[in-house]
Order: sequence, then structure tokens, then C-alpha cells
Amino acid sequence: MKNTYLLILITVFLNSCSNKKQLSLEEVLVTNDVELLKSRKSEIDAKLEELSLDLDQLNNKLSILNKDRNTPLITTITTSEQKFNHFIELQGNVKTKQNVLVYPEMPGILNKVYVKEGQKVIKDEILATIDDGGLSQQLLLLKSNEQLAKTTFERQKRLWDQQIGSEIQYLQAKTSYNSQKNATRQLKKQLGKFTIRAPFSGIIDNVFKEKGTVVAPGPGAEIFRIINLSNMYIETDVPESYISSIKKNKMVEVNFPILGRSYDTSIRQVGNFINPSNRTFRIEVGIPNLDGEIKPNLTAKLRLNDYSNSNAILIPQSIISENAKGQQFIYVVKDNKEKNQVYAERLVIETGKTNGDFIEVTKNLDANVEVILEGARSVNNGQVVKVINKK
Repeated sequence: MKNTYLLILITVFLNSCSNKKQLSLEEVLVTNDVELLKSRKSEIDAKLEELSLDLDQLNNKLSILNKDRNTPLITTITTSEQKFNHFIELQGNVKTKQNVLVYPEMPGILNKVYVKEGQKVIKDEILATIDDGGLSQQLLLLKSNEQLAKTTFERQKRLWDQQIGSEIQYLQAKTSYNSQKNATRQLKKQLGKFTIRAPFSGIIDNVFKEKGTVVAPGPGAEIFRIINLSNMYIETDVPESYISSIKKNKMVEVNFPILGRSYDTSIRQVGNFINPSNRTFRIEVGIPNLDGEIKPNLTAKLRLNDYSNSNAILIPQSIISENAKGQQFIYVVKDNKEKNQVYAERLVIETGKTNGDFIEVTKNLDANVEVILEGARSVNNGQVVKVINKK
């Protein structure tokens, strides 16, 4: 009877415990009950251990079912022959060989100025005149003397042809006439220097002297600046390393950042002298200037094609690595047909010139080869890989 009563009490107690709501972690923490906290920690530790065992079992099963779990995933590109043009970029200044200062050849007072700044002139057009100091009057006198000497010579020649008179009289008349003719020609040429003419067709850019100014040949005596903007060119210095590839008539892309314009033109002259101070040679690039917007000393950017290959093999520079010997290498994909797998193979290459993000491979790489792109730096030589994308 006593045992039966004890059993009933134990059953009632257990039922009351099972129906009692379990405290949450927050509620346990605020109780500050050490025994209760230890009890909850023991429960959580037991659950963690049970979960860890379950996780290990799952990983072991997955490793058995998924054999490619540790296989690197890569993307590839297939090489092909492409046209490749390499350019060098330089900076130059616009110039013109028809940009000159016009100086007086004779001293005197500037009588008249016939042009103004910005005016278009043609070759040999009169720009100004200088007072000749009476030379024009002397020319008239010389012309009269020349005419008299000519008449005397012609009469003496007719007499000499008729065997009348002496030979010495004929020769004196001839000499006098030639002397007067030469004196007239020389004075006329000298008098012409008092008239300032345009050396070529162009535009009067500056007028430095006004009418009435006393002028004379020498430094600081310039009267006009005349420019022809139709025959412009760009001058720039090219490093001597390009001397074998930069030739006359080679195409050039010219850009004027200030004007927002670009032109395709060609090299019209290549210098034959290497500047010892900077190891460069000079080239001239002709530039059209139909509307006159291009001015002397304007800055231009030039792109010169120094190398071309119609059958080049190009790859991204980012996939190239370098070994301890300084050799460049990439990884290509090879097939293992026996095991039905693909693997990465290291390939030592040699490269040439670049174009943006791509570089030309000059040795050891042909067309139609599958090269590893993404994942190229995370694989090893001979490692099995899985291709997830081909380009």
C-alpha cells in the first residue's frame, strides 16, 4: 500500500513537470540562478555536440556523392588570328614655314602703309613704301643718259657697218651705252627696295610701324608679320627607338583637344639627325586648314602606327603570370580522354606590343587554343579543372 501511494505521487509530480512551460533564454538570464544557468548551458552544449555529429555525417556523404567539389571552376577563351595595329602617342605643336617678319631693306621715312591687320594679301602685292630720298629723280636722269648713249651707239654702229669712222669710236660708243644701261638697271633695282611687297600670299597678322615712322634695316625694325595658314604642319620629336618603323608617308591620327577635331593625315618629312640631348629625331606631319581655325603653336596629339600584324594572336594581359626566371606563362586547357577530364597546362610564352588591355603573343601560342581566362591565377600545372564558360 505504501509503495502504491509513492508511485502515485511520483506520477503526479512528473505530469506537473511536463506540463510546466520551459523558460526562454532571456528569462533564464534574468533569474541570476547559477544552477539554472548551468543546466541550460549543459542542454545547449549537448545540442551543439549532436548537431556537429550530424554535420560531419552530411559532409562525409556529400564528399562521396560530389567528387568535383574541390575542382577549380574556370572560364576559357579560344585564340584566333586578328589584325593588330600598335600606336605610339606623341604631342606636337602646329607650325608654318610661311610665318615671317617683313623688314625694310632701305632706310627712310615710311611714306604709306597700304594694308591693315587681318587683311589678306597676294604674293608681290605692295604693302608699304619708303621715301627714296631723291633716287627716283636720279633714275630719270640715268634713263635720259642711257637713251642718249643708245642713240650715239646705234649711229656709230651704222657708220662702222659702212666702214666709216674708226673702230675705237665704235667701241667707245658701245661701252658708254652698256655702262649707262647697267647703271640704270642697278639704280632701278635699288629703288625697288623702297617698295615693300608681300613675299607670299597670306594674312597680315601684325602691323608694327605706322606711316611717318623712320625705318632702317636691323633688329627691331620689322614692319609687318605675314602668315599663310593654308600650309600648316605639326612638328614633334620621336624617340630614336622608333627610327626603323617611322617612315615618310606613314599614316597619322591627329587630334586637337581644344578644337575637338581629329584628322587622318601622313608624315611628310622625317629628320635625319638624332638630337644627342634627348635621343630623338624630328618629324613633320602635314595638316589641312581649309577654314583657318588651326593656328601656329596650337597643341596637337598624334597617334602613329609603328607596327601592324594581320595575323596576330592577342590575349588579355591580366592572365599572364611570371615565374622566378622572369619567364611569362599562361595556362591552357588540355583533354585527358582516358579519364574524361580536362586539366590545366602551363605554357611559357613570349609577348610583344600591347593595345589597350590586350597584348600580342609572339611565340609558343597558336590559333584555336583554349586559354584559361577567369581562374588563371588560382590553378596549378596539371590540375584537373572544370570549364563553366567558353568565349
